[in-house]
Amino acid sequence: MTDTPLDIGVLGYRFMGKAHANAFARLPMFFEDAPEINRDVIVGRDADALSDAADRLGFARTATDWRDVVDEVDVFYNLGPNHVHAEPSIAALEAGTPTFCEKPLAPGLDDAEAMAGAASAADVPAGVAFNYRFVPAIQYAKRLIEAGELGELHHFRGRYLQDWLVDPEAPWSWRNDAEMAGSGALGDLGAHTIDLARFLVGDIAEVSGQLRTFVDERPTEDGSESREVTVDDAYSAGVDFENGTMGTLEASRFANGHKNDHTIEIEGSKGSLRFSLERLNELELLREGSRGYETILVTDPDDPYVDHWWPPGHVIGWEHTFVHENYEFISAVADGGGYEPSFADGLAVQRVLAAIERSDERGERIRVD
Repeated sequence: MTDTPLDIGVLGYRFMGKAHANAFARLPMFFEDAPEINRDVIVGRDADALSDAADRLGFARTATDWRDVVDEVDVFYNLGPNHVHAEPSIAALEAGTPTFCEKPLAPGLDDAEAMAGAASAADVPAGVAFNYRFVPAIQYAKRLIEAGELGELHHFRGRYLQDWLVDPEAPWSWRNDAEMAGSGALGDLGAHTIDLARFLVGDIAEVSGQLRTFVDERPTEDGSESREVTVDDAYSAGVDFENGTMGTLEASRFANGHKNDHTIEIEGSKGSLRFSLERLNELELLREGSRGYETILVTDPDDPYVDHWWPPGHVIGWEHTFVHENYEFISAVADGGGYEPSFADGLAVQRVLAAIERSDERGERIRVD
């Protein structure tokens, strides 16, 4: 492990920039064995906004061009919109800089393949921000499945429902544009579900998907004009896993009454489990021979990551998943080890996203390449 602080460079300072900066600040407080880091430089286009962000988020300096940063820092975080994932991340990896990228890995499959290829050639840690793997209840579920507590897996159901676009007057953003985002609810929300499906159950072999756009155009932020919506508002898919498990996937940004409802259900020959992100400290578990589900509060000291936080019963929240994933990623960088979910995992998710899009376009079942 390195004895000197790792200089961190971050592209992006809004939603995800704040989430990761918060995690950087928490690491030394709660994870005593975490490598020491230095919030060195934050990158963006607006110099004035950058200066304010650096002050608020605790960065020593700013830069308006990522090209000036990727080979200077010890770790590069690409937290920008989807359409700027590929070029800066590939440049950082070619410079030998460990790289962490927001999800989905890229707007489309070609960029994702190029990014995964660059990561393989660089042979340094390259991680994707699938932070829900690091919810203690999900880690606990993984242990149960690997221990055979559910028996042979039969069903996987994953849905991710939000309602922030129900209002047709909600303003247009880059997330509504295919060139910048790649896809809508499919990539924004479905990528998380597909990663958890792979993490808990295994690779997806075939898909039959449907995409739907409910509002075709939206007003700009200032209301001066309307812009076309070129991505999906919702998707659903039936899937078959390589191991024979059957599954259904769904996401919507039009699910009225759902704020951040990511739900996973798995049924096996001996038991079943259920999880909801809106109750992320709980795992519902049906054990063999039981007549009903029990609700387990996953806050005991021997539960994953919980020994770093509070006494049993004192729950943690969404922000703590970023602390956990950053602990694992920064530790991998310092130790020279591997990290998952990697760019290879991001590419595997992207292949499923692409297959669902092709299935919708062609109206037929698609094998995941």
